[in-house]
Amino acid sequence: MTMQNSTEANKALVLAAITGAFIDRDPTVLDRLFSDDYKQHNPLIPNGTAAIQQVIAGLPSGFRYEPGLVVAEGNYVMVHGRYTGWGPKPMVAVDIFRVANGKVAEHWDVMQEEVPASRSANGQSMFTGKVE
Repeated sequence: MTMQNSTEANKALVLAAITGAFIDRDPTVLDRLFSDDYKQHNPLIPNGTAAIQQVIAGLPSGFRYEPGLVVAEGNYVMVHGRYTGWGPKPMVAVDIFRVANGKVAEHWDVMQEEVPASRSANGQSMFTGKVE
């Protein structure tokens, strides 16, 4: 497998994992696509998939996740996305994943409250949705 094929496979894996967890709310995705020793760098979530199962189970009915731009290099995949219903205001995030042995092995995120373009100093939206 070439590096390009591996990078594309990692992008597909991460999108399947994040879509399965936060759009489909399917806890079985964790057993299929996440490593047994999954490491979490969000300070509010413990290591392991059990914590993510609890997050999925606790998502409110109005919760929505929208993936946007996806960038990958080797074993790292970044997804720029919007979380609505996670907190009182929509959040825009960059989720960073490391893939190892064909599974999601590690996660970091950077999140901030979304500011509408109408209130932005530059008039630009913080999130543009899926980019082809």
